[in-house]
Amino acid sequence: MDTLTIRELQTREEIIEAFPIMNQLRTHLDKHTYLDLVVDAQKNDNYKLVALFNDQKIVAVTGFKPMITLYYGRFVWVCDLVTDTSKRSNGYGEKLLSFVQEWAKEHHYTSVALSSGLQRKAAHRFYEKKMGYDKVSYVFKTIFS
Repeated sequence: MDTLTIRELQTREEIIEAFPIMNQLRTHLDKHTYLDLVVDAQKNDNYKLVALFNDQKIVAVTGFKPMITLYYGRFVWVCDLVTDTSKRSNGYGEKLLSFVQEWAKEHHYTSVALSSGLQRKAAHRFYEKKMGYDKVSYVFKTIFS
């Protein structure tokens, strides 16, 4: 029988343990850069790294942070959400995103928002059909060289 648990990852060892799963989404990051970014975001941006464990093995990871903007007000931004490719379609992503939504409600935030790459059609179906999210904007960026 599966034993599912969710917990925040805070130590360097816990953060590194999640790297193989996170790297499936954030393929551009090496382990060292990933660790530096997570530690910096936790320290300076209230970033939360949370994992879903099945029998004490990480099967999905999410990173999120509470924010306040004039457009959204008090909300939680989901920075990362990924389920191990070999474990998809087991409801793990739904469990983690539901955890984020409950965390947001418990901490008096009014909504949860995220962005998803244009090419990630299956993820869009998940957010819209399974989780009830609305597509409300496009995200634009520029890169400085």
